[in-house]
Amino acid sequence: MFTARNKGRLALAAAAVGVSLTLAGCGSSTGGGSGDGSGGGDIGPIVVGSQAYYSNEIIAEIYSQALENAGYTVTRQFQIGQRDAYLPALENGEVQLFPEYTGNLLQYYVPDTTATKSDDVYAALADALPAGLTVLDQSPATDQDSYNVTQAFAEQYSLTSIGDLAKVDVPLILGGAPELEERPYGPSGLKSAYNVDVSFQATGDTTVDSLTQGVINIANVYSADPRIKSAKLVTLADPEGLFLASNVVPLVSSDIADEIAGVINPISAALTPAGLVALNVESTDDQKSSAEIATGWLTDNGFIK
Repeated sequence: MFTARNKGRLALAAAAVGVSLTLAGCGSSTGGGSGDGSGGGDIGPIVVGSQAYYSNEIIAEIYSQALENAGYTVTRQFQIGQRDAYLPALENGEVQLFPEYTGNLLQYYVPDTTATKSDDVYAALADALPAGLTVLDQSPATDQDSYNVTQAFAEQYSLTSIGDLAKVDVPLILGGAPELEERPYGPSGLKSAYNVDVSFQATGDTTVDSLTQGVINIANVYSADPRIKSAKLVTLADPEGLFLASNVVPLVSSDIADEIAGVINPISAALTPAGLVALNVESTDDQKSSAEIATGWLTDNGFIK
């Protein structure tokens, strides 16, 4: 999943060339409605893009199938790559709709943002976007840092939010990537925001295993990680905004936003945090295609029959 979260930036000029080659070579178009390219309204085919990240592609496919079901023609341009590659394509209109993540996208445009809570991040993002781009409704679903415990530990101490850890009467050991120890949402952030004292153990790629094996009792895991479901973990709520909120949000060309909002906004409302994890499980564990996963989700949630 590193492709969705790599913070390194490619040279913009090279990225622009790369995305042009990608857009020329990986598109697929599926007709909806009359099949004449006019879609469900007066706009031409809608180009939907995705990152080179399975979870993001699933959401993009959900958008695409929902639009097609509403009578629009969609061209898919999936697996484009990093923000330095696909954001220029959105800004110049080559791509018109893209599933994004509020906090990470805000930091791209405003690196020194102080917003962390969901609604604050969403409002700041709307103001930070360049001319020609806007966001539709954000989803409850997120893909961001989160603190997790085992189900047994949560039940034993009645844990639902990070602040509840303060009442636990055993030593708390936080595990995660080595750099977490110095991050503002690491041990120092837990103390300042929630008055929770923890020791730290660098667990890296073994974090989830370390949690289930009892080596640690709190784990830093991305909120959409399929292992949250497969390992039966409990994600603790973060009411104080310790983590930068990164809700799934449709990034869209302003000139079609009003046209497609009635199709896409209900999708966002229905996509829950647990629902996104379940979609990812279907990809990583069940090895289903993005198209198959999207069709199943849209059918189960009453968007298509």
